[in-house]
Amino acid sequence: MMLGPHAGFILGAYAFTALVVGWLILHALRDHRAQARALAALQDGTGERP
Repeated sequence: MMLGPHAGFILGAYAFTALVVGWLILHALRDHRAQARALAALQDGTGERP
């Protein structure tokens, strides 16, 4: 694969995009777990916030 003189920029852009997408996935998973815990607490009738 020939990227030419802009190879650094192209690879850097792909790497940055991969990091951002990875962070968004991680954030969504962590938020999902937190929301599931909060919902479970509300359904248990304790009404406590995590």
